[in-house]
Amino acid sequence: MAGPPVVIWKQEVERLLRYRELVPRLEEALGKCSRRDRAEVIQPVRTSLPLQKHDGFLLLMPTYMEKDKVLSTKLVCFYKREDGSTLPAVQATVVLLDPEYGNVKAVMDGEVITGMRTAAVSAISAKLLMRPEAEVLAILGTGKQALSHYDVFTEMFLFKEVRVWSRTRQGAERFCRSVSGPVTVCASVEEAVRGADAIVTVTRSTEPVLFGQWVKPGAHVAAVGACRPDWRELDDVLMKEAVVYADSREGAMTESGDIILSGAEVFAELGDVINGTKPSHREKTTVFKSLGMGVEDAVSAELVFDQWKAKASKP
Repeated sequence: MAGPPVVIWKQEVERLLRYRELVPRLEEALGKCSRRDRAEVIQPVRTSLPLQKHDGFLLLMPTYMEKDKVLSTKLVCFYKREDGSTLPAVQATVVLLDPEYGNVKAVMDGEVITGMRTAAVSAISAKLLMRPEAEVLAILGTGKQALSHYDVFTEMFLFKEVRVWSRTRQGAERFCRSVSGPVTVCASVEEAVRGADAIVTVTRSTEPVLFGQWVKPGAHVAAVGACRPDWRELDDVLMKEAVVYADSREGAMTESGDIILSGAEVFAELGDVINGTKPSHREKTTVFKSLGMGVEDAVSAELVFDQWKAKASKP
């Protein structure tokens, strides 16, 4: 008989989850999701329940990986907060289950998992699509996702300059105090992105903040914010001129305002590039539209649980 579920709090997840182990697992999972036989990974487009009184949504993201014997779901409360709000924008919990018996194996804080797996997939997009000689990284936004993207991008790539833009001076100052390396704070989005080789957009914006006329030809953009069908971060010019990739074509066509409202075509999923069925087009301007998938949480949670078991078994 199965024992009670393990509860793994945020601090423990931070200790157990590392990009060097997470990135390869995510690459493998993305490839599996884009194969013609998708039965290996079953993950419906996430269910969204509006919380109108609180200007938010409850998202449910179940995933079953049959061959890997992984069953999980993530519960996410996502809110549109005003600038300066002290309330959290995202609260997440990941539940890991035994697919054969149906019992809950572990319940873990999902904040760190969400931040790290999202940033890791953006970094995978840069690994596949960014020009190898890239020197300048620009990050638009200074919240938790901005910090996780800074961490993994500076761990995986060698940039000569990192620029950051924030809507508020306080946000920029907080970001600079939180990172380990030098950062150039820019007064405008245009200043931050002009000449940048890689651009990460992690804003709360519902209207475009990044315009194609500012983007260097051949730059790579990882667009992470604007996860609703009526929200935007990127303008029509950029969306229509760039080669657009997504983590999930189905998810992007359902949830991404950047894609739906611009009428842009999704050229390929990241998994298609990993599998070698679609080219990377490094020579062109590329946009990776990130929406997040349940399989990314499942893989991350299983890694945390494996690390926890290994640690618990040591005398």
